[in-house]
Amino acid sequence: MPVKDLSTVHQLVSDLFRWPDTAEEWKEYKISKEQVDFFNKNGFVSGIKLLDERQIEKIQSELAAIADPGRPGHELFYEFHSNESTDLSTILFHALGAWRIAEGLHDVLWNPRFLVAASQLLGNAPVRFWHDQIFWKPPKQGGVVAWHQDYSYWTRTKPVAHLTCWCALDDSTKENGCLQYIPGSHQWGLLPKPVIAGELQGIKDFLTGEQKKQFEYPEYAEVKAGEAIFHHSLTLHGSGANTSAKPRRAFVINVFKDGVVSDSDEVLLNGVPVVPKGEKMEGQFFPLLFNPA
Repeated sequence: MPVKDLSTVHQLVSDLFRWPDTAEEWKEYKISKEQVDFFNKNGFVSGIKLLDERQIEKIQSELAAIADPGRPGHELFYEFHSNESTDLSTILFHALGAWRIAEGLHDVLWNPRFLVAASQLLGNAPVRFWHDQIFWKPPKQGGVVAWHQDYSYWTRTKPVAHLTCWCALDDSTKENGCLQYIPGSHQWGLLPKPVIAGELQGIKDFLTGEQKKQFEYPEYAEVKAGEAIFHHSLTLHGSGANTSAKPRRAFVINVFKDGVVSDSDEVLLNGVPVVPKGEKMEGQFFPLLFNPA
């Protein structure tokens, strides 16, 4: 029996989250001015609670199921890499498109806690979906994610008005390969694009002397399961290997301000119809998630 493509449904499909009924209820999900100011200064902000225990367990179980390449609906992934690591002694599971397949990973896009924070960090703008990701580093052999800027992979859309939300499904620590950031690097402009699962510090070859000095003092963003980190699409970040006895699983939601357009006449995501250059990003695969107006 074919799996329903959930990209056709632009609202909650399960009871995992509750959609607020009033403006007052929406206000309960606002992050603080201090958090917004920290983001604007440093290019990231961490420790924002998105999920409770029930929600974490649901999404963990979905991830275990969709990691099987033989699972029905597998053809709906934009990308699926059982191991994207360039070091064959390590493993980095990375996939795009889970929102089309699993109810919980679909509904995280309409999680009010995520939507309100995302809108605030985009300047209180309407939030439109770009694409999702799953990252899974297994115990003892989890691979690295090289230092990079997300927008270096997204230049097929413009202007730079993008935001990434990385949400932990396990406690994320230095030992299991938590995210690392260079505070303020979102002000450096666009750098060359590295191989995402290649050498961790390959980006250093493209930095100025002053940038290299700042690069020597990364900030480790350790978070608990259910907590998220939001970062600007030009903020330099990466993550080390998982040398611990525990997994490091996370999902990522990438969004942008409503109004971003395609800057390519090529396919933007595998299996998604071309959005002609200059045309607004919208429709089935790029839904408007939230409008604060």
